[in-house]
Amino acid sequence: MKQVVSTPWQLGQILQAARKAAGLNQTEAAARLNVSQSRMSHMELNPDTISVDQLLALVGALGLELVVQDRATGAAEVSDVAW
Repeated sequence: MKQVVSTPWQLGQILQAARKAAGLNQTEAAARLNVSQSRMSHMELNPDTISVDQLLALVGALGLELVVQDRATGAAEVSDVAW
């Protein structure tokens, strides 16, 4: 699944759909992140409140990855950056 995210609302919808596709309920997903079910719900409904650390942890727990690319090149290629 490859999706462009332009708004926090879209991010919340994508994360919720990925969680459900992984067969996880909010309690199970929350346990993977060591947060409460209510925090998991809040992250899905209010993704603009998620820290980058939480976003990366959630994306990883759902078997997704976060890719940043140049808009001009579209979906050309993703580079491996060594920090």
